[in-house]
Amino acid sequence: MFDNLTERLSSTLKNISGRGRLTEDNIKDTLREVRMALLEADVALPVVRDFVKRVKERAVGTEVSKSLTPGQEFIKIVQAELEAVMGETNEALDLASQPPAVILMAGLQGAGKTTSVGKLGKLLKERNKKKVLVVSADVYRPAAIKQLETLAADIGIDFFPSSPDQKPVAIAQAAIEHGKRKFYDVVIVDTAGRLHVDEAMMDEIKAVHQIANPVETLFVVDAMTGQDAANTAKAFNEALPLTGVILTKVDGDARGGAALSVRHITGKPIKFLGVGEKTDALEPFHPDRVASRILGMGDVLSLIEDLERNVDKEKAEQLAKKFKEKKGFDLEDFRGQLQQMKNMGGMMGMLDKLPGMSQLPGNVKDQVDDKIFVQMEAIINSMTAKERERPELIKGSRKKRIAAGSGTQVQDVNRLLKQFTQMQKMMKKMQKGGMKNMMRNMKGMMPGGGMFPGR
Repeated sequence: MFDNLTERLSSTLKNISGRGRLTEDNIKDTLREVRMALLEADVALPVVRDFVKRVKERAVGTEVSKSLTPGQEFIKIVQAELEAVMGETNEALDLASQPPAVILMAGLQGAGKTTSVGKLGKLLKERNKKKVLVVSADVYRPAAIKQLETLAADIGIDFFPSSPDQKPVAIAQAAIEHGKRKFYDVVIVDTAGRLHVDEAMMDEIKAVHQIANPVETLFVVDAMTGQDAANTAKAFNEALPLTGVILTKVDGDARGGAALSVRHITGKPIKFLGVGEKTDALEPFHPDRVASRILGMGDVLSLIEDLERNVDKEKAEQLAKKFKEKKGFDLEDFRGQLQQMKNMGGMMGMLDKLPGMSQLPGNVKDQVDDKIFVQMEAIINSMTAKERERPELIKGSRKKRIAAGSGTQVQDVNRLLKQFTQMQKMMKKMQKGGMKNMMRNMKGMMPGGGMFPGR
């Protein structure tokens, strides 16, 4: 997300010059470039106009702080205005009500509403320690009820049964009554989607809203529809008292226009981003962090949160203990590291959150292919426990067996063993406390140095 915008803005903001203060003349060209970059990112025209006007007003005549150059001062202003457009701070769900707190999900068909219900249920259960019940009031799409039931079973949250011959209002009422009786903290109601906004749909969802009296009414919208995302959100907002937006499929949208338009057009905050197909791929929306990513400054806070959430503390302690006792780093440990990296959205998911990654050449980014990690794990899975413990045993016939078992070639097995040997050497340097040596060795692990082979 924001790949194109980040690229355009990074190169544009590099070019700004000026002495002592920012003037209308020395920011004119840069503002024109910023305007073009936002329009190309499919940001709605009224939002672009307002944004450029506000940046200009703040920048012209601004005295430059002694610690900053005019360019840095301008970037600071752009960043502050990006945050303002998107809502400035993360607005969490308001669940402070008499249990169960009801969350109503609305949206068009195909926006990823049912999947978002499951993801939100999982997030509330795991991070907020809530007892969650989900129910589908989508009686028009035969597979919708079954889809949510399967999803709920997969992620371990409770599902309230419903059927296509029931009325949506009756389903919502029964689920909420059940939620009260069984002491649920949260009930999430999935409503029917349509291919477009129509009157009958709006009347029905208003009736469900009235009976459910939700504390949160969330509009789920596909980021890849760009400006249309903001416009449909506006139409729903006029019919329903929306409290927030969930923007889905942002991992597939390189432009990011919807994220910059929705808040401005609807006046409602984006509360979550759907960042992938996995059930844990739902992130709270932090405007300040997103603005930082747009300007190529990374999002280190989110990366730290990912690490804290996904790194298995027990395994990390076992590995540390192993190091302390001078026991080697084996292929079982290597596989554990690959799995944890996968849990954090893969290598690209991590790299995107690091400052300066937008400046990486395209060919280097192409080499960081997460499919390689899937392949590496498959190869290690095809080994015996003894082979993982003692990689030196893996010779000719064993390599052929491992390659056949993992659906790869012998050269893929050789490459993995070579990469593992590099990792092992690096771990030994860490054991000896030679951080400088380790950092030197890291260069060999980066693209072009053998860790990520060119495709």
